[in-house]
Amino acid sequence: MPDRSSIPRPAAKRLSLYLREAGICVRIGRQTVSSRQLGEALGVSDAQVRKDLALLGQFGQSGVGYDASALYQQLRQALGTDRNWNTLLVGAGNIGRALLGHAAFEAEGFKITAVFDSATSLVGTTIIGHRIRPMSELGSCVKELRVRIGIMAVPRDAAQVVADQLVRAGVSGLLNFASRRVELPDTVRILSVDFTGSLERLAFEIHAAEGGLAESA
Repeated sequence: MPDRSSIPRPAAKRLSLYLREAGICVRIGRQTVSSRQLGEALGVSDAQVRKDLALLGQFGQSGVGYDASALYQQLRQALGTDRNWNTLLVGAGNIGRALLGHAAFEAEGFKITAVFDSATSLVGTTIIGHRIRPMSELGSCVKELRVRIGIMAVPRDAAQVVADQLVRAGVSGLLNFASRRVELPDTVRILSVDFTGSLERLAFEIHAAEGGLAESA
């Protein structure tokens, strides 16, 4: 298995998509999957699939494809999802509750072990099996439960403050659902999910396509 740091980020993103497809193959009992099938499912060329999977080492047979189960395990190992990751969630609002109800997280090795919120009306209540904790317990919880990943589902004006608290507590990476960029030390990794920005880009593409049709009519 190559050093994970040597895998380019665009390739790592595609490897994550291949993992999902390989997982589907395993669940439905398909024994092999070809680069062409993976490429068609994800909208990339079979040559790109072979190039990406070659980063994991040499496996697969020409004319036969990849053993689906072996590919699934190789991809999990490469992406680090072959282990369990203790995760915490900050923000028990609408987005936070939706994340708590997403059973696939734990199935893929990401267990939300604690939930925090700054609202006194929520602290102490139980939501989807999780007792909401005060932010004052954040530092001790990270150490006690060996949490590596923090999920932020907080308002944008609280994002930087919460990110700073999580960094001080000792998390290694953040998944940010607040529609705001936050500043972090180089030692902490972050991925941001911007629902509004994605919808705006989609609206632009639809608008541009409709405009193009109108101009050509």
